[in-house]
Amino acid sequence: MLRLTEVRLPLDHQPEALQQAVLERLDVPPADILDIRIARRGYDARRRSAIVLVYSLDVAVRDEAAARMRHPGLRLAPDTAYRFPTHVTDPRVRPVVIGTGPCGLLAALTLAEMGFRPIILERGKLVRERTRDTWALWRRRVLNTESNVQFGEGGAGTFSDGKLYSGIKDNRHLGRRVLEVFVAAGAPEEILWVSKPHIGTFRLVTVVEGIRARIEALGGEYRFGSRVDDIVLDHDRRLRAVVLADGSEVATDAAVLAIGHSARDSFTMLHQRGVAIEAKPFSIGVRIEHPQSLIDKARFGRAAGNRTLGAADYKLVHHAGNGRSVYSFCMCPGGRVVAATSEEGCVVTNGMSQYSRAEFNANAGIVVGVTPADFPVMDHPGNPLGGVAFQRMWERRAFAAGGGTYDAPAQRLGDFLAARASTGLGSVVPSYRPGVRPADLAACLPDFAVAAMRQALAAFGRNIPGFAMDDAVMTGVETRTSSPIRIRRGADGQSVNTIGLFPAGEGAGYAGGILSAGVDGIRAAEAVAAALTGTPLPEPMTRTEATPGGVYG
Repeated sequence: MLRLTEVRLPLDHQPEALQQAVLERLDVPPADILDIRIARRGYDARRRSAIVLVYSLDVAVRDEAAARMRHPGLRLAPDTAYRFPTHVTDPRVRPVVIGTGPCGLLAALTLAEMGFRPIILERGKLVRERTRDTWALWRRRVLNTESNVQFGEGGAGTFSDGKLYSGIKDNRHLGRRVLEVFVAAGAPEEILWVSKPHIGTFRLVTVVEGIRARIEALGGEYRFGSRVDDIVLDHDRRLRAVVLADGSEVATDAAVLAIGHSARDSFTMLHQRGVAIEAKPFSIGVRIEHPQSLIDKARFGRAAGNRTLGAADYKLVHHAGNGRSVYSFCMCPGGRVVAATSEEGCVVTNGMSQYSRAEFNANAGIVVGVTPADFPVMDHPGNPLGGVAFQRMWERRAFAAGGGTYDAPAQRLGDFLAARASTGLGSVVPSYRPGVRPADLAACLPDFAVAAMRQALAAFGRNIPGFAMDDAVMTGVETRTSSPIRIRRGADGQSVNTIGLFPAGEGAGYAGGILSAGVDGIRAAEAVAAALTGTPLPEPMTRTEATPGGVYG
């Protein structure tokens, strides 16, 4: 098939306009067009008065060679099919996958489809049980530290906007493979071709269950409530087993470590066992809420409310005078701000949307980049867990500022810019549950972040009319933007100093969002297969995809 790009059509075009555009582009009669498939559909809203849809189309024609001779710039549609590097029928070793976020799920599924019958260890609960525990915090202020927004089947991405796009380099089209897995498990087929696919929390629950059913049908074994508290190594630092919280051991020579960005106890255990870990940058800030109608009008003008466009999003970046970068993170159109802590005595925010994106408010993280140079010294200079201590310090301050009940501190944007505490809120009703308490967010953030955010928010108001409205609500704090550590791995996908341990995904510092974490899970499974069978790796594993904030949400 031929790939046609930059096919631009009016926002409300008729279905037959696609074929007409292809006929005009290729200059062929209708009988020569055998099939037209949408490869991608986005939009160009730079001119709000003339928003257009922009397509990439895969077209089958009667004489492809002749079409390419007439149009030398035409290229073939890429081959996006995934090919398993190996297959076994009687695995000598059953690999272990630790964690069932998107990385762990795709690693486990890929291993199962190659015949390895993996054992999947999840510290939390099944996704629907986990959902009930999560609502207990939001409705009754009851936190289960092993079953919450961060821990349990599906990982942190389950309670998010369900964004399924990423900026990673993906020459092998593994992102397409992740999307196809999701569609097979119940996601809407449109995620294969819309430019910014998302599926929302409720649909992600169904997808997670569908992937589990497929893994189990292939011989994989799930064990929930199975937190890994230790690892057993031989004298050559080869993995021999993992130790669960109940003291039992699971023997294995290969474990995918897909523990997520909030598994702080696991980070500590790995550090104590000498696994090579280094501190990495991440970001810290707040959630900001505006009326979704304001964002729709600012982005789409008279087309606001158009069903094809849906709820408008935004992406903002500002380089502050103090050298810090401030940017919007995990923007959730028509969504909610949610309580996302996994530790007692801490307040953490995140954003979440359903597939419909029909809530009244738009929300996004407004976050500031931090580096290991900002972290407090714990035991000695250069401790790789300094970022964990840094996150926890501000989460505890937010807990105190919210009244010590898991309510979150909140502030009007106008008060934040004027450097005064809020004593009440205005026209924008905060969506965070269990509740908020008017406060001064400057007490819950580093001084450099407060200064950079004040400068950036004023600038963002010039980018999006109304963004700097006094009554916009800021809720703190946003600290879990990405992992504060990286578990170092080599080109073979294994820890650089612990054979048989395969760090992967967001928690290991190699992904930033659902899609890139899923891609890294596939690559980790391939690395395990290569180590166990001698099959060559399709690509080396040293590339790092993670950014300071990722694209979770």
